[in-house]
Amino acid sequence: MKNYLNFENEVKELEDQLNNLKDPYNNGGISEVNTSEIITFEEKIFKKLKKIYSNLNPWQITQVARHEDRPKAKYFIENLFDDFISLSGDRFYGEDNSVIAGFAKFNNKSVLIIGQEKGENLDERLERNFGMMRPEGYRKSIRLMELANNFNIPIITFIDTPGAYPGVGAEERGQAEAIARSIESCMKLKVPNLSIIIGEGGSGGAIALASSNKVIMLEYSIYSVISPEGCATILWRDPKKTLEAAEAMKLTSKELFDLNIIDEIVEEPIGGAHRDKEKILENVRTSITKHLEYFENLNGDEIILQRKNKFLQIGRNSGFVSKSDINTGLSLKKNSLNDLFENVLKYKKVLIISGISIITLLGLIYFL
Repeated sequence: MKNYLNFENEVKELEDQLNNLKDPYNNGGISEVNTSEIITFEEKIFKKLKKIYSNLNPWQITQVARHEDRPKAKYFIENLFDDFISLSGDRFYGEDNSVIAGFAKFNNKSVLIIGQEKGENLDERLERNFGMMRPEGYRKSIRLMELANNFNIPIITFIDTPGAYPGVGAEERGQAEAIARSIESCMKLKVPNLSIIIGEGGSGGAIALASSNKVIMLEYSIYSVISPEGCATILWRDPKKTLEAAEAMKLTSKELFDLNIIDEIVEEPIGGAHRDKEKILENVRTSITKHLEYFENLNGDEIILQRKNKFLQIGRNSGFVSKSDINTGLSLKKNSLNDLFENVLKYKKVLIISGISIITLLGLIYFL
């Protein structure tokens, strides 16, 4: 049974009629299936979906990103990679079931896979904590990223979380420190890391694993510092103003691509990734292949430099400021204090001689 969003009611009615047409036992008995009528209905559904999805607002895109039938990290891992070996534990506290991690083969080459998993049904979602990672999940990711770095193995992460788990226990075990260290580890890697946002990319829970050489988003996914509901509650004290919040936050893939915050948008089938999982699988496979081939020609230092420059450039040409004279690359800029110190060192001998002369002169004047 399909799940429909509130703006897909017309599509639901058409698909219900289509299912009745396809059922040879409708109308109380066996009837002949009308093929031409079925084709006509399928065309109507496609046109209706195309019309709806070409005019989605940011809040509607948020709903699509959270769709419960949307393909999750586990689906991509099982269908994109071979010989996946799951690894567990952070070697400090325990295992975090909200993240699936391990080594696998992609195009016959070793890769490390880290995926935030929400779960397919209620029981799985409870077990996976709805994709909200705890400190041990981030520390496990750090452990495996450092291991992959030592063996020169590329890293691919699948991001799908409303945010890091905000519970008391997580805070007691150092949630903020674990997220900060995860970001630091991502930035220091000498191997390429790709992050693919497949649903929600929420807050520090996402950026902890998305500080990557390439940040890729599925077309109807979102990436934001806070949820629209949380933003609306803080700014307007009204959680119902989700549309206004979503529009202000620029959380859609197209808006983030225009701001150069992400590097690529992976096109989804009309109606969202859940309507044609094979097609989205192929599109993601093509994207990963392309980016891994690009980084094969770069050494470790070049990979680090590309990653750092990517983040340094965010907001300097458009979006946050209109103009900027700040350098876009990594460089050292001397300030006036540095110039003062250099001048002091340059004229050190002159200053010493002058000081001795003045002291000598003052001494002569005193004794005379």
